[in-house]
Amino acid sequence: MRIREPYVAGLDLGQAHDPTALVIVERSPAATAADPVCYRVRYLRRWALWTPYPKIVADVRDLLECPPLKGATAGLVVDATGVGAAVVDLFEDAGRGVWVVPVTITAGSEAHEGFEGWRVPKRDLVGILQVLLQNRRLRIAKALPEAGRLLEEMEQFRVQITERGRDTYAAAAGTHDDLVVALALVCWFGEMVVPARIEADDDKPFDTFSPEALQAEWERGHRVKRHFDKKGPPPETSDWMI
Repeated sequence: MRIREPYVAGLDLGQAHDPTALVIVERSPAATAADPVCYRVRYLRRWALWTPYPKIVADVRDLLECPPLKGATAGLVVDATGVGAAVVDLFEDAGRGVWVVPVTITAGSEAHEGFEGWRVPKRDLVGILQVLLQNRRLRIAKALPEAGRLLEEMEQFRVQITERGRDTYAAAAGTHDDLVVALALVCWFGEMVVPARIEADDDKPFDTFSPEALQAEWERGHRVKRHFDKKGPPPETSDWMI
């Protein structure tokens, strides 16, 4: 069995003092349609501060046009928060047939799709990432040059409760979270917008998730907030590596 369009790319666009980061994952099929797919991080890149957006567009375009990504990438999910539609539009051409999905990260409570793309609470992005980690469905190739930095960002990511009782999610002071955000965008898109589809031996596509598996994922998602209320360490970083 094989997944149709197994690759998903996530791009966190840096602003004045933040680098831009790209994460590409490959979704792997499980043994049966009732089992969830796994996510394997295959590519990580950070551009230096002040890199012009046209340069980043050209680099992304060249990457997506090369095998094995060409014709096999389900979407390029772009963080549009604070950069404006004009910048995101630059990547429409970079996709060259890849669906470009603008996402504005909010502090709201629900995700919804509008004319200019999705508006997604940061809680949802972090929650999906936590669920995949806890269920050992996310793996990071340790040979990647930026793998260590990604793990550092994940360990430095903090959940804070404000005086009004609202939970916020951000990197620790003095650190960045660009790789984490790019990865979270990929995982959210792959789980909530375009779940993986498998081509069986007879070439008849079917959903990777059965109704039973979808219900199980929904229940896991609603347990996510309770994870942040618990005491204790996050999953061991060694469990994330392949």
